[in-house]
Amino acid sequence: MVYKSNALVEAAYRLSVQEQRIVLAAISQVKRDEPVTDEVMYSVRAVDIATMAGVPIEASYSKLKDAALRLKRREVRFTLEPNGGGPVKAKKRTRITGWVQTIDYIDGEGRIELRFSKDMLPYLTELSREFTKYKLADVAKMNSAYAIRLYELLMQWSSTGQREIEIERLREWLLLEKRYSVLADLKRRVLDPAVKEINEHSPLAVKWSQKKTGRRVTHLIFDFALKKTEKPVKVTKGKGKASGMTEAEMAALARPGETWEQVRARVNKAQSA
Repeated sequence: MVYKSNALVEAAYRLSVQEQRIVLAAISQVKRDEPVTDEVMYSVRAVDIATMAGVPIEASYSKLKDAALRLKRREVRFTLEPNGGGPVKAKKRTRITGWVQTIDYIDGEGRIELRFSKDMLPYLTELSREFTKYKLADVAKMNSAYAIRLYELLMQWSSTGQREIEIERLREWLLLEKRYSVLADLKRRVLDPAVKEINEHSPLAVKWSQKKTGRRVTHLIFDFALKKTEKPVKVTKGKGKASGMTEAEMAALARPGETWEQVRARVNKAQSA
């Protein structure tokens, strides 16, 4: 399970798909029933990413290190609203911080360890009231970073089945800045691909529409619901032990740089020896 404070769901940041997978894999390891400090290092393996995303192992090995280096430089922006009154009226402020303060890449293991920044911890651990949760598997196979972000924004309103989002707020949350300023471009490059991936890879079925204020389209309305449960697919086993193994089981046995085919061949060879 992934738990995020609603403030983090609505924070402004931009991560690639691989960077999001690393962050979410680490967040899913945060224990909600224990005190967490910025001394904790979370381990993420390339084989775990491969299994989670359904991609070849070798692709995850080559991308993990580069994504980890980029993640170290990424920023996230929180809007801090003032609480209550006082002799001097508090003003809204924007806090800019990093996701992680330390990343180690372990050569020869295809694995990284990361430590979240101190400023990030409250948004991952102090989740007594306002937070969003979902299964990591819900977004694991998405190949659009916008799809993952949009899915989180919808899950934040999972109890209602509908969410209305101001276009300018969405642009701010996704850090689009000057990109896709025309609605047709935003629809073609962000919205349609994101909704398509959510419908294809997640438990949600989503459709969206537009809302005008005067003559101008200002808001997007997303209607969504859980898909009907499908019957499980029966797996037919072939010859050899590896043919009946799941990808998770193979990932646990995989060596750095191995493809799924190489894992199967090695396991079957060991069985027949």
